[in-house]
Amino acid sequence: MRVLKAVLAIAAALCLAGAAGWHYATDWRPSTGEYPVQGIDVSEETGPVDWLTARARGVDFAYVRAIGDGTRRDRLFQSNWAALGEAGIRRGVIHQFSLCRPAEAQADAFVTFVPRAIDALPTVLELELDEGCARRPERAQVLAGIRRFLEVVEHHTGSPMLLKVSEPFEKAYAVSGAVERPLWAAQEFFAPLYLARPWRMWQASTIRRIDGVDRPVHWDVVAP
Repeated sequence: MRVLKAVLAIAAALCLAGAAGWHYATDWRPSTGEYPVQGIDVSEETGPVDWLTARARGVDFAYVRAIGDGTRRDRLFQSNWAALGEAGIRRGVIHQFSLCRPAEAQADAFVTFVPRAIDALPTVLELELDEGCARRPERAQVLAGIRRFLEVVEHHTGSPMLLKVSEPFEKAYAVSGAVERPLWAAQEFFAPLYLARPWRMWQASTIRRIDGVDRPVHWDVVAP
């Protein structure tokens, strides 16, 4: 009986420790002393956002996905974009690049769906290896497609884009040293080191919980 009680006590302590650790992880963000400008990026997977509440919880800026899978319009883009303007939060657009769609078709989709806004933050091209797209072209073909996309979209927006490059995509295609654009890196909790050049932005968490959003958000900081 004593052994059973001891085992139960240890199990309860481990559960409490795990719960406390998870709460810390979902509440964590980089120090505002080191990174004073912080925000989030969202898509339809995030669900609806109460942007006034988010602003009150420390969201200085927000990026919203406009195009997913290369050519598909994110179903919450328009509502997020309008609500951000009403909430007075600085806003920017993300295009999720696809290795399964021609770069020209992706650029056409962006120009068609995304209006030019003089108050917008620099547009972002998100580069990830999507499990839904098994195609893996040669590096030269991928870099040529990225450059073609940038040429068309930057002509539309009037400013250089940022490249949000995941570590697997960087390992596969070494984009950061080949395409001269500001970089956005992504790594949970620890500042990333995998890019060939210093990053301008860092996605520091994909599990942060804040008031105003029912689901976890991607929490981002700007390099000081």
